[in-house]
Amino acid sequence: MSALSLNLFAITAPGLAPLTAAELTGLGITVGEVEHGGVTWSGTLDDVYLANLHLRTASRVVARIASFRTTTFFELERKARRIPWGQYVTRGHPVRFRVTCRKSRLYHSDAVAQRLAAAVAPLVGDEGLVDVAAGDEESDTTVSQLFIVRVDHDVLTISADSSGELLHRRGYRQSVAKAPLRETLAAAMVLASGWDQQLPFIDPMCGSGTIAIEATLVARHMAPGRLRRFAFERWPQFDARQWDAHRHRARDAELPSAPCVVRASDRDAGAVQAALENAERAEVAADVDVSQRAISDVEPVGSRGWIVTNPPYGVRVGDASVRNLYAQFGKVLRHNFTGWNVGMLSADAALDRQVGVPFTTSFRTSNGGIPVRFVMGSEPSGREP
Repeated sequence: MSALSLNLFAITAPGLAPLTAAELTGLGITVGEVEHGGVTWSGTLDDVYLANLHLRTASRVVARIASFRTTTFFELERKARRIPWGQYVTRGHPVRFRVTCRKSRLYHSDAVAQRLAAAVAPLVGDEGLVDVAAGDEESDTTVSQLFIVRVDHDVLTISADSSGELLHRRGYRQSVAKAPLRETLAAAMVLASGWDQQLPFIDPMCGSGTIAIEATLVARHMAPGRLRRFAFERWPQFDARQWDAHRHRARDAELPSAPCVVRASDRDAGAVQAALENAERAEVAADVDVSQRAISDVEPVGSRGWIVTNPPYGVRVGDASVRNLYAQFGKVLRHNFTGWNVGMLSADAALDRQVGVPFTTSFRTSNGGIPVRFVMGSEPSGREP
């Protein structure tokens, strides 16, 4: 069954597609185009299983099931009946359509969704609900099969979502602190930092612990999707035995413990408690040293290592003293972390300068709707500027 040929696309946040492409290559998958919003490749159900289980930086994995030009609803209805819906829906289970229209004669998204819903309705039966409401990404679940539809310059493209809930929902983060960071972005920061998974890794402003937890998952070779369910498990051609084999192989590949020190700290007691609880659910509590401490009290472990963090920025938390925090962070780096690699999510170049480290930009994306950059540098000296 896994021989089903599919045109696959890993959707990513802006700027993360090259990291996702590298991950796919590491899984033995030959990638096609690396686009602004993701990565394409041709594959099978095996690739669907592997990508959902192992990708750390993608938002979802979809199969592009149809693409055609259409300018009238009659034409749309006729072509919709030819789409192999039966490969992705099962009787009695709900289906959802999310449609966007741009510069096309068919510009009414609900009307497009209704025509497509009519084509799939006989397959799901009276027991299945076909929802044409737009909804939002965070409301997606594995219960309903989502079809993502784009009409752009009169070309309609339909993709069947294989993930269900967005892939950043690993299953471990139920406790959150202020302005939580998505797991996919945290993983992107870890991968883009160049961390060798041998030297110490520290997040001194950890919030709910997402960066340190994702770093530990990387270091222990733990698949990010191992604790959750996926939409493809409801596809008619889903092979439960093959899927279980992939999960067992992933478990067998895990290291029993992290090969290095991973530390996370925050001055806020609530954040520290959230980080501890999340690390426990992620099954890495024994690997992450979580403590409550101010940035001025953060100490190195050894002479070299990595600091990767997501400091607060004023727009995000409304903190008027944020510039002082960045300056204090820079002072700690100069005094205690000579020769360490420093990675930081930044929304403001002026705040970068407060740190005093010569940063370069690794990638640009957004966090909570705010444009941000992930910057990397190193503290080359122990002298005050």
